[in-house]
Amino acid sequence: MRAFFQKKWIKIPYQITLYSFALYGFFLVGTFLAMKFKLTNDAGLVDVNNRYYQQIHDKYNQSFKIDSSNIVQYRSEILGRINLLNEYYPKNASDIMDAWVSSKDEKLALQMLSAIDLKLKDKKSYQKALQRIISNRKLDAKASGLNAFDWMNIMEWKYFKEAVAKDKRYIDSAAKAAGVESRMIVACLVGEQVRLFNSRRERFKNFVAPLKSLALETNMSYGVTGIKENTAQRIEHYLRDSTSMYYLGDKYAHLLDYDSTINYNNQHNDTMSVRVKRLVQYKDHYYSYLYAAIYIKQIKTQWEKAGFPIENRPEILASLFNLGYHKSIPKKNPAVGGSNFKIREQDYTFGSVAYEFYYSGEMSNIFPYKKEKFKD
Repeated sequence: MRAFFQKKWIKIPYQITLYSFALYGFFLVGTFLAMKFKLTNDAGLVDVNNRYYQQIHDKYNQSFKIDSSNIVQYRSEILGRINLLNEYYPKNASDIMDAWVSSKDEKLALQMLSAIDLKLKDKKSYQKALQRIISNRKLDAKASGLNAFDWMNIMEWKYFKEAVAKDKRYIDSAAKAAGVESRMIVACLVGEQVRLFNSRRERFKNFVAPLKSLALETNMSYGVTGIKENTAQRIEHYLRDSTSMYYLGDKYAHLLDYDSTINYNNQHNDTMSVRVKRLVQYKDHYYSYLYAAIYIKQIKTQWEKAGFPIENRPEILASLFNLGYHKSIPKKNPAVGGSNFKIREQDYTFGSVAYEFYYSGEMSNIFPYKKEKFKD
C-alpha cells in the first residue's frame, strides 16, 4: 500500500488535497479567533462634516426655543432660499416646498435647506446668493425681531402676561374704586413680580408657568404687589386723616373699611392679621391691587400739594411705591430707582422696569393708556 502512495500520479494530488484542507482549517481557526477578539470590527470614521451637522442641530434648536416672533422672518428666509435652490435644482426645491407646506414646520424646512447648503458648499455663485439672503434676515431681525426691552424676551415674561391677563377684572375694579389708571397699577405689579424672575426662578417654573398665576408674597411683603403690613396700615390711616398731606378726600375715606362678615382665612394666612389676610388671597387679588392703587395716588397727591406734580411719571411713582413713604420727599428733580436686581445677569431697578413696561406698549390691548391717569 505504501508503494502505491509513492507513485507520482497518486502522491502529488494527495499532497495538494492534504495541504488545501490544512490551509482551509487554518483559515477557519483564524477567522474564529479574529471574530472572538473583535479584530474584524469596523473601527468606523468620523464624517468630515460632523461638526457642521452638530452646529446646524444646535443652531435651530436654540433659535426656535427663544420666541415665536421670529417665525415670520424665518418664513421669508425659507421662501428666498427655496427660490434660489430652484435656479440650480428645481426638483429639490419642489420637494422641500412640498414638505414644508405639508408639515408647516419652519425648523424642518431650514434643516432640509441646510442639508442642500452642505452639498453645494463649493458652488460659489449659490453660496454668495445664500449669504445675501441670510444677511438680509439678520438685518430684519435687528429692526423688528425680538423686543427691544431684553427682559421681555424671556419665557417668564410670557407666563407673567398670561397670569396678569387673568387678573384684569380685579385690577380694573381696584383702578375704578381708587380713580387710578389700570396700567399705572400694573407698572408697579411688574416691578414687584419681574424682580423675582431670577431670585425665585424655580417658583416661576413650578407655579406661575403651569398655573398661570402670579407669585404671592407671604413673608414680610404680602400679596402679588408686595405690600408690607406697616405700609398697609399707613395707607388705611391716611385715607381717614383729613390733616394728612396724603389725604384723598371724604370720597375715599372708607374705601378700606373691614367687613366683619367676610372670612379671609386660608391654609397659609390663618395666623395673620385680618389686614394681611385680605392681601394673601390665592385667587382674588383685588386688595393687593387696591392697596397699591391707593398708595400711588396718595404719593401723587402729596407731591401735587407740594407743587411738584408727578402724575405723568410712572417711573417715579413706581420707585416711591417700592421705597416707601419715608423716601417720598417732594422735590424738583426726583430720581428713578428702588430695589436693584438682575434679570439674566443684567442689572435693573424697580423704577426702570416699571418705566419700560409702561411705555413699551405691551398689553396695551388689555390695559390701555388713558388720557387721565388719576381721577378725583
